[in-house]
Amino acid sequence: MANPEEGNETSITEFILLGFGNLPELKILLFLLFLVVYIATMAGNVLIVVIIVVNQDLHTPIFTPPMYFFLGNLSCLETCYTSTILPRMLASVLTGDRTISVSGCLTQYYFFGFLAAAECYLLAVMSYDRYLAICKPLHYAVLMNGRSCLQLAAGTWISCSLAIDITIFLMQQLSFCGPNEIDHFFCDFIPVIKLSCSDTRMMELITTILAAICTLPPYLLTLATYICIITTILRIPSSSGKKKAFSTCSSHLIVVSVFYGTIMIVYMLPKTDTLGDLNKVFSVFYTVMTPMVNPLIYSLRNREVKEALGKVVTKFSTVKRIQTFLL
Repeated sequence: MANPEEGNETSITEFILLGFGNLPELKILLFLLFLVVYIATMAGNVLIVVIIVVNQDLHTPIFTPPMYFFLGNLSCLETCYTSTILPRMLASVLTGDRTISVSGCLTQYYFFGFLAAAECYLLAVMSYDRYLAICKPLHYAVLMNGRSCLQLAAGTWISCSLAIDITIFLMQQLSFCGPNEIDHFFCDFIPVIKLSCSDTRMMELITTILAAICTLPPYLLTLATYICIITTILRIPSSSGKKKAFSTCSSHLIVVSVFYGTIMIVYMLPKTDTLGDLNKVFSVFYTVMTPMVNPLIYSLRNREVKEALGKVVTKFSTVKRIQTFLL
């Protein structure tokens, strides 16, 4: 939809998210697939948070151990992250209505950008936590105390807002007066600004600098900590000691590798029409699949979480049996 303005130009008020609209024969299959993924993502991440909050085995008398405190934050983030994209995509696939207002598009991108940047910093904080636990075990309790955990978590959530605030402010100044079809399943930065009839060169430069500030430091910190961790593990003389040390960080290493690997592929691939569909497929991995598999990775590869999950299931089964008996 467009509104007349001065001269012969029109202002676009709605975008059309093409998504996977070029596969109409797979409409039902895609809807069911993404619905199952969304339910599994919400259930898995909410379950992780509940286990950490209610299970006393994952608590000390003073505070939740840092690894589980940050894991709870990550699960909360993933719940919000996937809810930014999947409900809108499900509605679009089901109803066929692929329109989204300009303001709605910018709102979606705001939350997507904020949560993606927050995840970069949170993964870096979790890497730092593993570094202290493995490389500085004698100083771990002092350096990673309850106050430090709260400060790091708060800093993760707050520090990401400034860059996305500036980006959204600049995007609000753009004029959209040409094509309004976004060849993506959500409102990402590059597909949106490609539709602008304003000069976006300065804006692209500023946002590139902001993106580098938001992503490079946590990425380099994560990379540096794992170099130190792997070096320290290789120096452990016994194979059992190496296995035990590596098991404490292997889950996080898998999550980091999947997250940064898919992001690099998406944003470093040439932006050509030929690679457009491939770009969307890899985007599904880091926006949809990663939030779903994270709870599985952490629960299956973490002994304490598996034991806590087993106790929660046992308690739930016991309560159900008692209720059945009383009824």
